[in-house]
Amino acid sequence: MDDIAPKTNLPDRRSFLKISALAGGGLLVAIALPEKAVAHAVAPPILNTTPMNAFLRIGSDSSIHVILSKVEMGQGIWTTLPMLIAEELDCDLTKIRVEASPPGNAPDFFGNLAYHSTGGSESTVQEFDRYRQAGATARVMLTIAAARTLGVLPEECRTENGYVLAGAKRISYGEVAAEASTLPVPSVTLREPRDWKYIGKSQKRLDTPEKINGKAVYGLDIHLPGLLTVVVAHPPVFGATVKSFRADKAKTIHGVRQVLQVSTGVAVIADSFWAAKKGRDALQIDWDLGSNATLSSTKQMEHYHQLAQTEGISFARKGDVTTALSQTTQQIEAIFSFPYLAHTPMEPLNCTVRILPDSCEVWTGTQSPLLHQAEIAAYLGLKPEQVQLYTPRLGGSFGRRGSFSSDWVMEAVQIAKLSGKAIKLVWTREDDIRGGYYRPMYTHFVHVGMGSDGLPNAWLHRIVGQSLFTNTPLADMIVHNGIDYSLVTKGAPYSDNIPNFSFELHTTQVGVPVLPWRSVGATHSVFVIETLVDELACRAGKDPLDYRRTVLRHAPRHLAALNLAAEKANWYKPLSNGMVRGIAVCEAMGSYVAQIADVSVSDGQIRVHRVVCAIDCGLAVNPDGVVAQMEGGIVYGLTAALYGEITFAEGRVQQSNFHDYRMLRINEMPIIEVHIVPSTEQMGGAGEPGVAPIAPALANALFAATGKRLRSLPLRIG
Repeated sequence: MDDIAPKTNLPDRRSFLKISALAGGGLLVAIALPEKAVAHAVAPPILNTTPMNAFLRIGSDSSIHVILSKVEMGQGIWTTLPMLIAEELDCDLTKIRVEASPPGNAPDFFGNLAYHSTGGSESTVQEFDRYRQAGATARVMLTIAAARTLGVLPEECRTENGYVLAGAKRISYGEVAAEASTLPVPSVTLREPRDWKYIGKSQKRLDTPEKINGKAVYGLDIHLPGLLTVVVAHPPVFGATVKSFRADKAKTIHGVRQVLQVSTGVAVIADSFWAAKKGRDALQIDWDLGSNATLSSTKQMEHYHQLAQTEGISFARKGDVTTALSQTTQQIEAIFSFPYLAHTPMEPLNCTVRILPDSCEVWTGTQSPLLHQAEIAAYLGLKPEQVQLYTPRLGGSFGRRGSFSSDWVMEAVQIAKLSGKAIKLVWTREDDIRGGYYRPMYTHFVHVGMGSDGLPNAWLHRIVGQSLFTNTPLADMIVHNGIDYSLVTKGAPYSDNIPNFSFELHTTQVGVPVLPWRSVGATHSVFVIETLVDELACRAGKDPLDYRRTVLRHAPRHLAALNLAAEKANWYKPLSNGMVRGIAVCEAMGSYVAQIADVSVSDGQIRVHRVVCAIDCGLAVNPDGVVAQMEGGIVYGLTAALYGEITFAEGRVQQSNFHDYRMLRINEMPIIEVHIVPSTEQMGGAGEPGVAPIAPALANALFAATGKRLRSLPLRIG
């Protein structure tokens, strides 16, 4: 395993590690956000200090606590990041206690510990070096302190499972933690991969017991003395406003305490959720529906299709695609349609707020605590450090809790301010599905010309849809010259060998709020590319796998994932019982994923029997965690491929709950096999890349079964 460690450049340890003594004795290693990361953060620093967004705490009782710099929302970092500490600290991983970052009001020494945003499948990649460095630094300092106590040289000592040993002598980390805290920060050498006992080996999740026994605290679990529950009647059309309302009947519901008009609708405040919901149901509201009252998905898609026939803003061009297309005899011209999609995290949005005379306390599951803290402070006229924002466990997100506008959080804060009460805002599943912030609707138009060798010689590709990051804090990073690079594709690596291409974008303005959705732009671009490559293979008379191997011969990581998936799926062995196969491969979030789906069609019903997945994510810190994320991503992507669709008629969202916004059900669950490519390449993410390939793999299998090319999601036959 000597060659498996990713190549990285560690900053000077003093630039991101701060050492301090704990009250009562102990050692605290605070990990600062590096300057490079600060430049790419979601919001500017709030405190005029070096921001510390994670730390390692070793108590005099030998307790070890790791305070995370990132938010755990199901992706497994509650285990993966402590593994990095345990590896270098040389302690028992199962004895580590993990905590979420404090609410951002710590002493100046630590700066703002809530300074982070979680997303893009980057948590482990970003923290791989820093957490190991913190663990190694603490280990060396504890060793030096122990050597002094034992009267030996540090070179005579070694560490093992939370102890420093020198011959027959042994002393626990806790016994020397206070002494260690007085030492200067030493130079350290990280362990070689051959010496790793945790990294690269599957570990059980540290948060599983608390999830099973009910001790894990989510936003919906927050309880305070006198806490009231709020539900809000939101407009039936995005952008609509309240003309007037009558709350007479609502106020007769037992438990309803107050009804308020707020900027987002009409809030019902009650002793319990059910009282608030019944009160909301009894409201009589006259809405000014506004300009979106005529919004229709059918008409919107028709407009997108028309727009796709016109030239857009070019963001990648090579050769002369127009001339090349005119000179090819075999051509494919296709238009693809993708609907709005809701994120549907298992735990609907919620936020608890208590406003005090000179401070505000907020509890909510969010990907960006600091963003919310700053906005709340500005609204209430407080200093940011007067806003205590606690982040409980998140019951999923998939991008929904990464809202840049703090929509549900500010809604709750406004209600608490106007009512003068401590309140818990709860969105129902209907609020969630009809509440917007969707993955946008998209259209792709592609015109491909094939050369005499059966390979693409010309590729014209236009994308139509809303921007995700324009007018957000991340716009400077992602949006350039009118191009939102999160949603576009340049066709790589396939386009690398195409002599003539043009990739263009039409950015639309629609009154539907949107957000990134798990796997972001890959959710639609990969479908287009991979189904077209499959069609090119068919036109060229080639096996889909063999054709991809030819065009990807200079893309080793794509090829490695593709070959491993094909081997494990036994691609060339014919299937029985009317089953067929489809294949797809892509890069997303720095990882490379190939998937093969075994599918059957009977009486117009699609059944996915088996999915074989291979991923090259570089070093897999916790292989079992990678497998779990691939499994979850496949289920999430398969749900969208078969059922996902938010539609509008007369401005109103037509779906409301899981009866008409379907999830994949347990009896529809395929067998999933996940294989990890042994890799020494740069690390990539795992939380999102598994989503994108399943829809095109399924669509390609359906072509093998029916002879029909499906160009719209969700997939429908017959």
